[in-house]
Amino acid sequence: MRPKVFVSRIIPEAGLKLVREACDAEVWPDVMPPPYEVLTEKVKMVDGMLCTLNDRIDAALIEAAGSQFKIFSQMAVGYDNINAKAAHARGILIGNTPGVLTDATADIAFALLLAAARRIVEGMEYIREGKWRTWEPLALLGADLSGATLGIIGLGRIGEAVARRAKGFDMRIIAYSPSKKAEDVAKLGIELVSLDELLQQSDFVSIHVPLNDQTRGMINADALGKMKPTAILINTARGPIVDQEALIEAAKNGTIGGAALDVTTPEPLPSDHPLLYLPNVTVVPHIGSASQRTRDKMATMAAENLIAGVNGQPIPNQVKPS
Repeated sequence: MRPKVFVSRIIPEAGLKLVREACDAEVWPDVMPPPYEVLTEKVKMVDGMLCTLNDRIDAALIEAAGSQFKIFSQMAVGYDNINAKAAHARGILIGNTPGVLTDATADIAFALLLAAARRIVEGMEYIREGKWRTWEPLALLGADLSGATLGIIGLGRIGEAVARRAKGFDMRIIAYSPSKKAEDVAKLGIELVSLDELLQQSDFVSIHVPLNDQTRGMINADALGKMKPTAILINTARGPIVDQEALIEAAKNGTIGGAALDVTTPEPLPSDHPLLYLPNVTVVPHIGSASQRTRDKMATMAAENLIAGVNGQPIPNQVKPS
């Protein structure tokens, strides 16, 4: 008998085809993710689940899983929506999709940096509102990248990819990444500094750390207060790393120059959220990995993890117990 699995969203066909060929698969058909109650019922009946970052896989849900349940295969790099400790305690595997979205996410980080620096979204609104009457010497003046200092918080794969892009724009690159050694990053043209030094010196601050107990809320009112009043914050990591209320106040009162965000708290933001109405804040709907090639590869990796896991085989990309 083929293993039974639940796929919590319609994923790219590159991965879905593999799952359907190897498993008895039920695929949630809606655009919106399945309710928590549905997930709780499914884990009682299936051998594995292909899930996304929208799915809350907490200790109670894991406890509800039947003895046959073997794996949560996450179609993402991050897995902060999964209680990994509870899953591992029950011997349930967790798979993820590392590495594949490095370039796509670095691209969106740099796109946001450029858009905020040169006030691209503001420029479009300026036209829509009928304000573009002539070329004006003082209209929509932005920030230069050449010679500016980019501060990168977290020098993993994505942080390093952003640094490579910044070198092409002749930027000075500094980073806060406690796990890295100065001699290792110097060859990349990056200088390691403390977090306070990074916040104080950077013209642009780009966040590339995972969400955990140490990083949750690390960019708070105190951190924002250390930034230059012209500095721009870019977040393509996870929304809760930034204290959003503090960010709103900092952007409104000129503590910082502005922000550009691919991730927020909550997701999605309600259409009347104050972040969406600040002229110096650009928000996009968590599209860091949203290129066709990247999403196809993510779906394929998640499918391969799921299929291996439900068949009792080593999974290609396993989140190890900490």
